[in-house]
Amino acid sequence: MAPLHLRLTPQQALSRLVPHILELESQAHRRIAIGVTGGPGTGKSTLAAELVTMLNATHPGSAALVPMDGFHIKHAKLEEMGQTDRKGAPHTFEGADFVNFLHHLKAATTPVSGPGYSRKIEDTVENAFTIQSEVRVLIVEGNYLLLTDGPWAGVKPLLDYSVFIDVPRDLVKARLLKRHGEEGLFTEERNRAHIERNDLPNYDLVRLSQDRADVVIAMDVEH
Repeated sequence: MAPLHLRLTPQQALSRLVPHILELESQAHRRIAIGVTGGPGTGKSTLAAELVTMLNATHPGSAALVPMDGFHIKHAKLEEMGQTDRKGAPHTFEGADFVNFLHHLKAATTPVSGPGYSRKIEDTVENAFTIQSEVRVLIVEGNYLLLTDGPWAGVKPLLDYSVFIDVPRDLVKARLLKRHGEEGLFTEERNRAHIERNDLPNYDLVRLSQDRADVVIAMDVEH
């Protein structure tokens, strides 16, 4: 089935998604997973975090964020593999581990901790968050939730609803340059090269998966 296509501001997107997720949760009688996906720099992390905040404002403790980024392959291992230049591409994640973790989370009745990713150190952090037993809505956020290749194909069957965030490529490029620059870990020249070699090809790849979403939101943003 083709996805619903909407053009919304971030605030309108939240106003539309929150009631829909609450309705899905009320009908499910079990823990549900909502996927928020899109290419790098599209604002999906911000939207996902705000969804969790708003859902918890309605029902405290009912929603939690599950970031895909915690399943990056460890930086030291990427160095051994000679893949640091491609860091962030689909094959530089432990995709099967992520699918297994999500499968476990959906059925779990006790607290479960998971890994996160720190841009400050450009590496994963163990036990970065804990999903408490009372959580009813998992907001799963990441680039590759709707891919059909390899282990990633196992993600979509675990999602009860999926949202694809679409932002123009030139705006994404500007945002990524700003993001990399703010961390101050590398030179602007290196950041530009990384974006062209890695981030934008990843954006292009992810965009091909948008037809597998339940809703595609063309985000109406200025910057």
